[in-house]
Amino acid sequence: MDKFKKHWEIQHNWQLLFPFFGLLILGYSAFKISNAFLENYGLTLTIVAALIIFFLLLKLTLLIFKKLEKKWILDYKWEMIRVFMVFAITGSSSLIVGRPIIKFIGITKENLNPILYWFLYIIIGLVFYQILLVTFGWLFGQFKFFWEFEKKMLRRFGLKRFLD
Repeated sequence: MDKFKKHWEIQHNWQLLFPFFGLLILGYSAFKISNAFLENYGLTLTIVAALIIFFLLLKLTLLIFKKLEKKWILDYKWEMIRVFMVFAITGSSSLIVGRPIIKFIGITKENLNPILYWFLYIIIGLVFYQILLVTFGWLFGQFKFFWEFEKKMLRRFGLKRFLD
């Protein structure tokens, strides 16, 4: 455990929550992916596939951590897990929030061209993504990181004049 704490620069035991929840979220994602493809093949095969997918996702995540470790300026390595959790929660939440909003406006697949419907759905999800990213970043104690990330993203969208 000391080797793990040293590698992730964990000073306090409460910081172990982030790797724990990160692995939990990764395991849940692996199970959902395997269940989507192997739903009709039984639980045993789904769990075996989920374990394989979990291992592959973990390898991919650690590879991404290594690459982003140099690019993102964070105080400790364990904060990268927190940042990834914010991205995961924000992505899912923006789509969950966008669905009722688009229904409230009265836009459905039946009354609009499907291509236009999905375009509007993505645009609405993207708007809420921007708001939720900073909000969840603040809730997870990474407001400064996500506010800078948000400004950089808005500049790339061509909205620089609203930031300065």
